Amino acid sequence: MRDWTAEIVNKMRGEGLADAVIQTFCHHYRRLVSGEQGTVDRRGIEPVSELADGSRLQTHRATGTAALGAVAVIKLNGGLGTSMGLERAKSLLKVRGELSFLDLIARQVLAMREATGVSFPLLLMNSFRTADDAERALSGYPGLAMEGLPSGFLQHKVPKVFADSLRPARHASDSELEWCPPGHGDVYTALATSGLLDDLLERGVEYAFISNADNLGAVLDPLILGYMIDNRLDFLMEVADRTPADRKGGHLCRRRDGRLALRESAQCPEDEVEEFQDVELYRYFNTNSIWVRLPSLRSLLDEHHGVLPLDTLFNRKNLDPRDPDSPAVIQLETAMGSALTLFPRAEAVRVDRSRFSPVKTTNDLLGVRSDAFVLTDDSRVTLHPSRTSPPTIVLDSRFYGMVDSFERRFAAGPPSLRACSSLEIQGDVDFQAGVVLEGDVRIRVDRGAAVLVASSRVTGELELPQNDPRA
Repeated sequence: MRDWTAEIVNKMRGEGLADAVIQTFCHHYRRLVSGEQGTVDRRGIEPVSELADGSRLQTHRATGTAALGAVAVIKLNGGLGTSMGLERAKSLLKVRGELSFLDLIARQVLAMREATGVSFPLLLMNSFRTADDAERALSGYPGLAMEGLPSGFLQHKVPKVFADSLRPARHASDSELEWCPPGHGDVYTALATSGLLDDLLERGVEYAFISNADNLGAVLDPLILGYMIDNRLDFLMEVADRTPADRKGGHLCRRRDGRLALRESAQCPEDEVEEFQDVELYRYFNTNSIWVRLPSLRSLLDEHHGVLPLDTLFNRKNLDPRDPDSPAVIQLETAMGSALTLFPRAEAVRVDRSRFSPVKTTNDLLGVRSDAFVLTDDSRVTLHPSRTSPPTIVLDSRFYGMVDSFERRFAAGPPSLRACSSLEIQGDVDFQAGVVLEGDVRIRVDRGAAVLVASSRVTGELELPQNDPRA
């Protein structure tokens, strides 16, 4: 297989990308050319059985509270939500009433500043497609910005490569389709190349709390910060107990050399998928909320000449994601959690589900909009106190997969899911106001459409005739 590194370098330089970005991409591209599969099998890892519990860190509160002025909150805000039919920043999607992700994030930061009397910066890692939307959204919170700091910084872009030749991809009419984001592992490089890493260090900001913009449970926690400081950690990952709903996502493991590591689903060999999804064996998943000591990050970047050797994720896609007949490409990506193995002093801490309320699909959106979750006074969206895990929701993607069609079917608001363990819908069902679902619920419409009327109460299996106004 021919090595197209020289063409890749020229292409990236033509886009004005920094040398550190180019060299980092070439590092991962060489892994691809050499035939690496990016898989991690059971021979190199073992499960993790015990971790520090985030609910038992009260002795670290004083340390964390005293250090709040030395923390930056960073939100990963590059997603467009295209899988849900969105064309703008996903963080603009309304999740509780008229409030979007960005509204709630801004309110969370302002509430903590007011409660503690300490100002700390909020920074968004945007993509080129989300930066303008995000800036407009946050302009409604004039007290949010800190003098001398921008509201965010840009995630880089990298070339897609054709799967058959490994040559940088070309598109005849839309050059934007030749590029993709490099995954959220780019946050370290983007912080450095933007100049923000050094700016924060000069301001005395020693720690960064980084999390997804769509995880409204991820807020600055003095207890976890204090635990990190008291234990002199360089890197700390928040993990949560895996449930059946999380079985397909990545999990925490320990390498044979004793270091913690993260194994993503894309790294799992095909013959180990069943074991990978065993939530009793691999007990913890990465919430993608991490804490990083910034002087340690600066040292690590310097040690590796700006190219962090994160695990490479080989994601196979189509050149045009809207056209399944377009050429197959490989997107080379990294996950920020894989830095867990690079820092000398890195640990994970177990947190409960109150710190993990993400929205990746309309299934998740229905959950967080429902009464299975609550909106706290400090603008967090967390599980209702009566629940220990979210309801498992599987909606028929033909009718609910895109946000606009989802909204039409729940125009009167979501059903009550507070007492619902699982919900599966097969077919097309419109929900009127006041529907209550309890236990394990399965609703099916064989043909046509049906309606669940106001004040319906459903438990167990329900088969609805088309256009049936009953429940």
